[in-house]
Amino acid sequence: MNYSLVAPSRMVGEVELPASKSISNRALIINALCPQPGQIGNLADCDDTRAVASALASHSDHINVGAAGTAMRFLTAYFATRQGRTVTIDGSERMRQRPIGTLVEALRSLGASIDYAGEEGYPPLKVTGRRFKGGRIEVDGDISSQYISALMMIAPIIGGLELHITGRLTSRPYVKMTASMMRQWGADLPTVESRSIAITAKCYEPRNFTVEADWSAAGYWIMLQALLPQSRITLRGLQCPSVQGDSLIANIAPQFGVIANRCGTYTDLCCTGRCANRIDEDLSDIPDQAQTLAVLLCLKGIPYRLSGLHTLRIKETDRIEALRSQLLKLGYAVEAGSDYLQWDGTTVAAEANARIATFHDHRMAMAFAPAAVKFPGLVIEDATVVAKSYPQFWQHLRHMGFKLTEVE
Repeated sequence: MNYSLVAPSRMVGEVELPASKSISNRALIINALCPQPGQIGNLADCDDTRAVASALASHSDHINVGAAGTAMRFLTAYFATRQGRTVTIDGSERMRQRPIGTLVEALRSLGASIDYAGEEGYPPLKVTGRRFKGGRIEVDGDISSQYISALMMIAPIIGGLELHITGRLTSRPYVKMTASMMRQWGADLPTVESRSIAITAKCYEPRNFTVEADWSAAGYWIMLQALLPQSRITLRGLQCPSVQGDSLIANIAPQFGVIANRCGTYTDLCCTGRCANRIDEDLSDIPDQAQTLAVLLCLKGIPYRLSGLHTLRIKETDRIEALRSQLLKLGYAVEAGSDYLQWDGTTVAAEANARIATFHDHRMAMAFAPAAVKFPGLVIEDATVVAKSYPQFWQHLRHMGFKLTEVE
């Protein structure tokens, strides 16, 4: 389904943000590793979290996670610990192109039984659950923090783990999130500041848990506030401080004229009228905000360099190239490097009746939707892809005054 969008001139109202899928997915795995699982409230209602929940509840020997990369990585580690159970974990065609060899080799070094059911280094995987012991392993932190989180979460039940991270640790806040949540279930591990993480052998303790709202989703509304400065947008459900790294978007927002004022569980957005002349940000800790910021800063006419984006090459699509190609359709000549995007303000003629290709990537759809403020009638292709993380996104846009028309 494709949508043609027309934006209002001003937005006033409240938005109930979806629950965090990052927190939800970790909560499901840790809870499943407990001897007696507790209750998890406010689970994210999205494709990624449903993939994890469905796999954990399934008795089938074939698990398909679709496009859910987090599910593939977390479930690989989880099922490796399930003695007497053999499953084949598969996914979408794009998932079969996303590397998982680093995680598989780490688990094998601990004694896990995992075979490739297709191409070496990529899903699908045949995982035979068995008892294996922890120990000392090294993992490259430069590829995906999800590998490290997957290993961390199983560490308490396999006898502990001394994890040494080589290279730079990408998306450190997500590893900190994992550690914080493990502690809430009784795990014993230090703060995640060094390259070594020591996790002792200790059973998780059952507990009930409620998932907080998603700061990744908040970024799209902060973007809209910046583009429609007369708006008064209130976001419900965010926590601050938060274990989510994407909460750092609130610290960057004043550079493009937006401040977030908190009152309990409500966050009121407003504009200051002041913007930086140029923005340079290392987004290695918050790569999921890269698309939001890249599109927004072009629309605001603010030159920028966004670095630390190397993991974007192996997401649902090659997000760096996807951003470059689709921003060019709108007339923004963005330079794409191996791990950065930059724009010096150069513009070219925008395509008439531009259509944004989303490449089956939920964040492409949501990051480009606000561009309808400057490009009325902009078409977002494959709009239903937002179900991966924020199924209510289009409904919420309508509620706030956007006009959406289904087109071919």
